Amino acid sequence: MSEIEALILGLVQGLTEYLPVSSSGHLAIGAALFGVNGEENLTFTIAVHVATVLSTLVILWKEIAWIFKGLFKMEMNTETRYVLNIIVSMIPVGIVGVFFKDWIEEVFGSGLFIVGWMLLLTAALLTFSYYAKPRQKEQIGMKDAFVIGLAQAAAVMPGLSRSGSTIATGLLLGNKKERLAQFSFLMVIPPILGEALLDTVKALKGGAEAVVGDISLSALIVGFIAAFVAGCIACKWMINIVKRGKLIYFAIYCAIVGTIVLVLNW
Repeated sequence: MSEIEALILGLVQGLTEYLPVSSSGHLAIGAALFGVNGEENLTFTIAVHVATVLSTLVILWKEIAWIFKGLFKMEMNTETRYVLNIIVSMIPVGIVGVFFKDWIEEVFGSGLFIVGWMLLLTAALLTFSYYAKPRQKEQIGMKDAFVIGLAQAAAVMPGLSRSGSTIATGLLLGNKKERLAQFSFLMVIPPILGEALLDTVKALKGGAEAVVGDISLSALIVGFIAAFVAGCIACKWMINIVKRGKLIYFAIYCAIVGTIVLVLNW
């Protein structure tokens, strides 16, 4: 993998991790276009995922500090309930990761056809959430957190946007836009770190060749920085987009890209 390829794939990962257009789907498309399979190089995959987590910590540091400050009070308060909701939201994706990881890896290696269909599904979810007018709720409850977690678990499918699925599901449940984007981005931190840890263990079991692959240190650094910077921009941008309710534009984009992918791979 060259530095230019690492730069492009890092930018794609950082931007699409937060924008509701599917990072996995766009990485698969980008890899196919450049003839580079980013999933085969675990070091690069781990690096760009950790970079996006760091971008979340940077952009949402005030919210994270608020959560930890409340936890240190050692009492059942708003911050503690918030953390419990995040833990509940992690249950579905944890089950999928433990029991269906091999099947998911097979799906990722099945080509772009499934990516096209999942992009169309993302477009449908975003469209429904845009036009639906459910009764508004003041807080995200534990039940809603679990349902949003189910959406996150379903989004392990390549092409089905994680942020798009979780935010659209939360909107359909009646959760307020300003709280939903923040919750959606914070709830993904543990799963991403967990996935990175599993990939690291897998790479170490495969030996030095599996860890390093064919990527140079410079390309790895370029990809990491690109994913981090793009992630910071996308995370902040997406929060404002959700507040303004402009998800329909991403639905149109996903529909167009999904259709093109299906036509080219029919």
